[in-house]
Amino acid sequence: MAGTPSRPPVLLTLVFAMICVMSAVALIYTKHEARSQFVELERLTAERDELNIEWGQLQIEQSTWATHARIEQVAADELSLLRPKTAEIYVIERQ
Repeated sequence: MAGTPSRPPVLLTLVFAMICVMSAVALIYTKHEARSQFVELERLTAERDELNIEWGQLQIEQSTWATHARIEQVAADELSLLRPKTAEIYVIERQ
């Protein structure tokens, strides 16, 4: 048996082949998951930007509705309230 070439065991070759296939499948799965997560991140980033814009618009709208002139106008027009005369205003001081 000194002159016969040695053959690698078939079982060892199959194990290495299975490890290579499993490694390739794991690589494909990982790349797919990374791409899916990146797409989700981009979608959420765009949604966040839209919500920030809407929040800014709502803050501007709130400040517009809360101006003293607007409140006074609503009080006069819808509630029929009038500003008291100076003689009707009493200042109470704390001691």
